[in-house]
Amino acid sequence: MFIRSFQDLVFAKTKLIPCGKVSTYKLLAKAVGRPRAARAVGNALNKNCNAKVPCHRVVRSDGKVGGFRDGTAAKIKILQKEGVEAVKEKVSLKKYLYKFR
Repeated sequence: MFIRSFQDLVFAKTKLIPCGKVSTYKLLAKAVGRPRAARAVGNALNKNCNAKVPCHRVVRSDGKVGGFRDGTAAKIKILQKEGVEAVKEKVSLKKYLYKFR
């Protein structure tokens, strides 16, 4: 029996967020079955070294872009290249939110 680590689950779900959309740490935590683990999701994503895991697409529940290993400005730049507009370090969740199914 293969048991996936929490970090593996977070990375797998993060890969589902399409280009041009964002999700939140809280929704991602719910998607991996740990609804109260938003902070742990952030910690897992901070350790990401795999370019195939689009951790830049995960933002705070209030729409603020939140942290990023390469800095907030770099996260915003990547999001903007993907068509996600950030105004004052905040994205519109009404417009860009991806909800996991």
